[in-house]
Amino acid sequence: MPRYAQLVMGPAGSGKSTYCSTMVQHCEALNRSVQVVNLDPAAEYFDYPVMADIRELIEVDDVMEDGSLRFGPNGGLVYCMEYFANNFDWLESCLGHTEDDYILFDCPGQIELYTHLPVMKYLVEQLQQWEFRVCGVFLVDSQFMVESFKFISGVMAALSAMVSLEIPQCNIMTKMDLLSKKAKKEIEKFLDPDMYSMIEDSTSKLRSKKFKKLTKAICGLIDDYSMVRFLPFDRSDEECINIVLQHIDFSIQYGEDLEFKEPKELEEDKSQNLDEFFQDRADEQ
Repeated sequence: MPRYAQLVMGPAGSGKSTYCSTMVQHCEALNRSVQVVNLDPAAEYFDYPVMADIRELIEVDDVMEDGSLRFGPNGGLVYCMEYFANNFDWLESCLGHTEDDYILFDCPGQIELYTHLPVMKYLVEQLQQWEFRVCGVFLVDSQFMVESFKFISGVMAALSAMVSLEIPQCNIMTKMDLLSKKAKKEIEKFLDPDMYSMIEDSTSKLRSKKFKKLTKAICGLIDDYSMVRFLPFDRSDEECINIVLQHIDFSIQYGEDLEFKEPKELEEDKSQNLDEFFQDRADEQ
């Protein structure tokens, strides 16, 4: 049977670890087994158990303290991920070979890992070789997306990850529970946006004709091909969490390999159980 994976991606502070924690609790309530792997070598705290932690392999602090390397925080994190890409055997030993695994990979927030560096692409290819069906889950903070230009920036970041990794991807607006009622109503137009009307409302702020034309072209491309849409994620709303999970499950075909009984088989089992019931009653008498 195949195995399943979510690559939880997004900018720093977008709520990746909170998403993983919420999803683990939600799946536990559904009696579904979900594991988490931490792939952020700079992570400091998370409130859920992990089946593997990249900090056991390499940490950003250790890299930064190495006098021969002389890396800062960003360079140190990239170095850690490249080291990780050369040591996938460590991850393989942590994951084991259990069938029907469902694993959330809590990834770092460095945007360059999903745009022009090949590390995450290598990870996707390796997971696919291990018979994982992989879905990208790209998170963006809803509080950041309330303005048109910020929204377009978030869309382009999500699109870059989608194009780079070449896997099914669900784009999520997180922290909806922190928005006011007024802000929630305003952000609804960004969930399934009309890019043309959005850019028309904002072009007055663009002084340069060159960038105005470029922005219109980008928005037209996104709108014409329906490339990016967002799902709201409110961690306090179980129905909202379930809708997100259903979209992701559908994209990786989770549950389609389970064996379902045909109606005829169900009737046979039912009649057999009734026969056993009456036989037991007869024996008692």
